[in-house]
Amino acid sequence: MARAQPAIPVIGYLGAESAARFASRLEAFRRGLRSTGFDEGRNVTIEYRWAEGRNDRLPALAAELVSLQVSVIVAPGSVPSALAAKAATRTIPIVFEIGADPVAAGLVAGLSRPEDNITGVTSLNWAIAAKRLQLLHEVAPTAGSFAVLVNPSNPKNAEGRSGLANSGQNPRMRSARPACQQGE
Repeated sequence: MARAQPAIPVIGYLGAESAARFASRLEAFRRGLRSTGFDEGRNVTIEYRWAEGRNDRLPALAAELVSLQVSVIVAPGSVPSALAAKAATRTIPIVFEIGADPVAAGLVAGLSRPEDNITGVTSLNWAIAAKRLQLLHEVAPTAGSFAVLVNPSNPKNAEGRSGLANSGQNPRMRSARPACQQGE
């Protein structure tokens, strides 16, 4: 008697832009899957949905992925994608990757523990920037200084620089004005 084949997991990939704009991220995503034993088309299926830069399309695309009963929804690089996925389901796991504060964006209530069916990674969260600098100091205690490069025209970066300067976590940490501005 033949054994039943296990179901192939289906990943829902909800992108705010186009596949062309996300080409390098897609390759990294596929490479990461392969490194854990998942090969697209062989033992995992990926259902892609692209909003083509039109965030108003995201709720319908997220609902479409939910109707396909995907195993997980990946919402990379976009708060609107992650919010659309969160609004579409309370049961399918959602993994986001964003460059914003997920608490301020309304994705999670706190950073310490994922909740409900949503979790993810943020790369530009100023709330943990002081902790990152503290960890750098612990890794390289003899270093005389560390630099944080930011875009001074981004208002969120001004908030972050202020927070770092006032963090008080290390008396050797100090803030310096940017050496150059745009166009220099």
